Amino acid sequence: MQIEKIEFGKFYHIFNRGNNSQDIFFEEENYLYFLKLLTKYIFPVADIYCYCLMNNHFHLLIRIKEFEELVLSDFTFSTVEKPKSFDASRQFSHFFNAYTLAINKRYKRSGSLFEKPFERKLVENETYLVQLILYIHNNPKNHGIVDRAEDYKWSSYHAILSDSPTKLQRNKVLEYFDDRENFVFCHRND
Repeated sequence: MQIEKIEFGKFYHIFNRGNNSQDIFFEEENYLYFLKLLTKYIFPVADIYCYCLMNNHFHLLIRIKEFEELVLSDFTFSTVEKPKSFDASRQFSHFFNAYTLAINKRYKRSGSLFEKPFERKLVENETYLVQLILYIHNNPKNHGIVDRAEDYKWSSYHAILSDSPTKLQRNKVLEYFDDRENFVFCHRND
């Protein structure tokens, strides 16, 4: 199986699940910490369009920034002052490793938390992108956890509809649906 190379300026559906389909989130604090690490490691290299965190897997829709869009001061480096190159895959590796280390320490476990390698699918057109937003937000409904996307706490659905500050690409997501009302309508009728 060939792994999709992550390229600058491209949209990707990024997803992964717990090793052996085991849980990766055990309590509310874990979801919050995952989102905190997402901000730390992924926002410097990617725009986040939507996400959904389930107990044993997650989905992200992202656009890797163009190289020219990267801001060096947005990156945190522990071993070097400035890296020789920027690699989005390396940022994802740091992200997953940091989360795994924290979970392993907190719950006195060892070994891999996630299946490796993480899945990534190139999003090549707007139709597929809109379908992915609906799929990601409706994932809890499709798994029988809730009746509607709006009933699930750990997705970007509410942040997209909110007026509160967010780093998500809220306005761009809403543009794909024309407005908030159509965004809600499409999610309820998907």
